[in-house]
Amino acid sequence: MSILRNRVRDERGDVPGWVLITIMSAGIVAVLWPFAEQYLRQVLETALDLVRP
Repeated sequence: MSILRNRVRDERGDVPGWVLITIMSAGIVAVLWPFAEQYLRQVLETALDLVRP
């Protein structure tokens, strides 16, 4: 029974680790956004033009 209890406890995850991953991902997006903004805007506009009647 204690093995099952330990396993359940281990699978809850590492909350500080997930917070760190989220903050690092937001930082990467913030750094890359100025370079990718124009390209992403073009892609979105092209896609919207294809579906507009």
